[in-house]
Amino acid sequence: MLALSNTTALDLLLSKLLQECLERSNSSAAPQESSASDSLAIIYVLLMLGLFGFFSVGVMVTNLRARRLEGPRDPYNTYIATDVWHRKDREYIQAKVLESYKLCCVLENQLAVEQPTRNIPEEKSS
Repeated sequence: MLALSNTTALDLLLSKLLQECLERSNSSAAPQESSASDSLAIIYVLLMLGLFGFFSVGVMVTNLRARRLEGPRDPYNTYIATDVWHRKDREYIQAKVLESYKLCCVLENQLAVEQPTRNIPEEKSS
């Protein structure tokens, strides 16, 4: 019998604690403050996402419009693709590279040249 009354007292204690917790969570003052701050946070996040989306769509539309205006038959693009100027530039660069090789000279340090007949002293490990 003692064990039986002990369990009923425990049940009563737990049910009272549960009711107090439910009453605290059902109070009207605290949830209104938290829901107001939660709704402001949600509005802020949605505003930031909207601004980012607007900016991204604007960049994409501007890029697409610029490419559409350019066109494949544009005379400027045709000039770049077919003109001889890139060949002249390549020849000029090759001439400059050859000239720089001709101006280059190598100085030899006799002390730094490899000398197979002389032994390099080595440190003895102890």
